[in-house]
Amino acid sequence: MATETIKVPDIGGSEDVEVIEIGVAVGDTVEAEGTLVTLETDKASMDIPCPKGGKIAKILVKEGDKVSEGSPLVELESEGAGDDGDTQESTSEPKSEEKSESKEAAPKKEASGKSSSGGSEVDIPVPDIGGSEGVEVIEICVKAGDEVSEGDSLIVLETDKASMEIPSPQGGTISSIALKEGDKVSEGDLIGKMKTAGGSDEEATEKETSSSEAPAEKPAQAAQSGGAQDVPVPDIGGSEGVEVIEVCVKEGDEVSEGDSLIVLETDKASMEIPSPVSGKVKSIALKEGDKVSQGDKIGVVETTGGSAEAAPKAEADTKPSESASSKAEPAEQKAESSGSPATATAASEQVINSGDVYAGPAVRKLGRQLGVDLAKVKGSGPRGRVTKDDVRDYVKNIVTTSQSGGGAVAGAGGAIPRVPPVDFAKFGEIETVKMSKIKKLTADNMTRSWLNVPHVTQWDDVDITEMENFRQGLKAEAEKRGTKLTPLPFLLKACASALAAEPSFNVSLHHDGEHMVQKKYIHIGMAVDTPNGLVVPVIRDVDKKGLWELAEEALTMAKKARDGKLTAAEMQGGCFTISSLGAMGGSGFTPIVNTPEVGILGVSRAQMKPVWNGSEFVPRNMLPISLSYDHRAVNGADAGRFFTYLSGVLADVRRLLL
Repeated sequence: MATETIKVPDIGGSEDVEVIEIGVAVGDTVEAEGTLVTLETDKASMDIPCPKGGKIAKILVKEGDKVSEGSPLVELESEGAGDDGDTQESTSEPKSEEKSESKEAAPKKEASGKSSSGGSEVDIPVPDIGGSEGVEVIEICVKAGDEVSEGDSLIVLETDKASMEIPSPQGGTISSIALKEGDKVSEGDLIGKMKTAGGSDEEATEKETSSSEAPAEKPAQAAQSGGAQDVPVPDIGGSEGVEVIEVCVKEGDEVSEGDSLIVLETDKASMEIPSPVSGKVKSIALKEGDKVSQGDKIGVVETTGGSAEAAPKAEADTKPSESASSKAEPAEQKAESSGSPATATAASEQVINSGDVYAGPAVRKLGRQLGVDLAKVKGSGPRGRVTKDDVRDYVKNIVTTSQSGGGAVAGAGGAIPRVPPVDFAKFGEIETVKMSKIKKLTADNMTRSWLNVPHVTQWDDVDITEMENFRQGLKAEAEKRGTKLTPLPFLLKACASALAAEPSFNVSLHHDGEHMVQKKYIHIGMAVDTPNGLVVPVIRDVDKKGLWELAEEALTMAKKARDGKLTAAEMQGGCFTISSLGAMGGSGFTPIVNTPEVGILGVSRAQMKPVWNGSEFVPRNMLPISLSYDHRAVNGADAGRFFTYLSGVLADVRRLLL
């Protein structure tokens, strides 16, 4: 048994990468691909696997150390190793690369073996997931029978370092899913089967290879000469029309190789695009919100490098992307990989644990669309991970609370705090009585109206002496008709006439906030007090009905309301509402507008008062009325004209004939 030094493999050209975790101890027996250490840059964290099985003889690094490609990590005792340590060190890395290549080829071969004939069922394997083994399935995004497009999420995996959504390698119909939540998977394991619409793997491979060769040549050629250099969007896994969510530099900034230029985001991942060279930013061709694809111009960087040093470096930087794009599976292009800076950056963003929020990119996108601060959402996933359902439940809770009249949720962006709960039992004996449905609906409607409508109320006393004399004179005729003539029919008729004379009150605000709905009909609601709560039946076409007809309909509606027999249709469509407290007394009150109406008339108890007629005080029957209106739709002058007209008609009902 010989000792071999295991070194840091190719890590995408990063230098001085921090060791954040040692995965083994001296004396441990490790298998091939077992994690030795975990490294972390400001863009990505990555597990470094052991290239072969053996026993850990010595650990050459500690947490916090900085390492680069070729730095020694551990000394490994293994069987069948050569005697020459240098030879062993030099061959350990190629073996690891060879093993990685063979693993990449395995799922490609497995998937392509069945699909070359077109329109057949293909296996969907777990793609390259950065060498991780036994990764937990935390979410299944599809089920048998679902139609998926290329790039749609199939499953979500999570290690203790990262969560990643595994996309579909192509479009088709899911035949079966071989996994369930909680299963442990590794690269090459079967996710499920898919029926495809056809296509040749050879054509796909040829297309991917040709697309990867062209951009790979450009950086090498550009890096060989100093001066201004165009910076294109590198390989981003075949995604098209990817949104630029942040521009990290501006014209005149000095950048080093690897510094972030822009940040892109799909619905699966966000990725920072690093500068391929050091220099000065001469121009930026993009802005936030632009859509880009591979090869699009990011900007121009003015470099000072020479061809002797730049060419080999550029060539080395392009190798990982060539390797990644040569894989036949699109899923492998999108999966996490430690082979290139761009793909490693995408992988790191899948961790999405920036700040104190632990959520995947798709969840973050949903949060932005709904305007939700994810820091205020409690995660229900493993280790507190925020899921899409958590975001939806959070929004649903806010909407439900708002609709139930509970006020704004603390921290939800509302300006109205909840009323704090009070333990009334400590003050004396209490009884908790359940609210009726009508009372709860009334509370909701009143709260909605009061919070949304800027109310203005005007008061006046109307002389109804002549109207009351006329009404009293009709009592005998009312008895013959088998009905009762109250002041309400007169109020209904007077309000209908006022709405026709001042149509600014017969409107509603359109829900788009840009229009006003002018109504050509006159339906008036009347508030009725019932044992179960306040209800407002609506009398239709009041302007087309006479006093006797209105009297009979008002009595009928009031009886149906008290008996709880009103239909929903009989309480809809009002243009204006009358709320009368005359029978209960009082000299005035402020009625709340019954939205989406824009006006309501409050009527109190009439009283005999002395009124100066110019020569003496005479007793007159005075009715206190109050008019509340929505100041968004009705201005003060309109309300003044409406009130004056209404008072005049009630004072002299003969005006209704004009």
